[in-house]
Amino acid sequence: MGSWGHTWGTTPTERQLGFPCDRLIAHPDAVYHRGVSVQASPQLIFRWLCQLRVAPYSYDWIDNRGRQSPRQLIAGLEHLEIGQDVMTIFELADFSPDSHLTIRSKRNSGALNIFGDLAGSYVIVQQTPNACRLLVKLLVRYPSGLRGWLMRRLLPWGDLVMMRRQLLNLKSLAEQGTFDAE
Repeated sequence: MGSWGHTWGTTPTERQLGFPCDRLIAHPDAVYHRGVSVQASPQLIFRWLCQLRVAPYSYDWIDNRGRQSPRQLIAGLEHLEIGQDVMTIFELADFSPDSHLTIRSKRNSGALNIFGDLAGSYVIVQQTPNACRLLVKLLVRYPSGLRGWLMRRLLPWGDLVMMRRQLLNLKSLAEQGTFDAE
């Protein structure tokens, strides 16, 4: 897989930044970077990141059992606590309001056996009062054996397809929205 598949939407400078997930998995097998520009405030973008607690915002027919991810902010989801479920297979590992949301594979999840140990940070980098970069870094430690061999080949492409759709959906919703749910 070419570097584009591992670095979609990001610059070399952005890939050199420190991310909160870096402390969660030492010596990952793979690192993926994703990024989009969003014409919205950090506060609004963060509120949409909090929505990941209830839906993946990618291709709902694949990873949300056909249910549409909410298109309105749900009040209360911004009240975060370490350990909360995120997108079903992850748990909240760290966060800083209006700055980042960091997740890790749930220890008791079957997904851990399939995909391996995953840790990722969604980081908001403010450029102007209403323009930001939404950057994601995903660290991967593949499972052993045949599953690991398959994931080394399939996960980079699968993640690129799903996370690209997720980031573009979150971008679109943030650029349309206000704090209607408050």
